[in-house]
Amino acid sequence: MAKFRITTKRVKNSNGIRIEPGMSVEVVTQSMSNPVTTNGGQVVVDAFYRIYGIDIKRAGALSMTELHVEQL
Repeated sequence: MAKFRITTKRVKNSNGIRIEPGMSVEVVTQSMSNPVTTNGGQVVVDAFYRIYGIDIKRAGALSMTELHVEQL
C-alpha cells in the first residue's frame, strides 16, 4: 500500500467551484502508481469531496498540470 499527498498548484474558478493553491489531501492506495491517473482519479475526487466538499473533477482540476502528487 502506498500513501500520497495531492496538493493544488493554483487558483481555479470553474463551474461555480473555487480551488485555492495549497489545498491538499492524503490518500492510501493499493498500487504504487499515481492516484490522479489511476481509475480516473476516483480516490482523489472522493478525498477532495470528503475534506473540502468540492468536486475537483467537475471543476476541471483533476490533472497533473493542476495537482502536485507526492508519495509519502
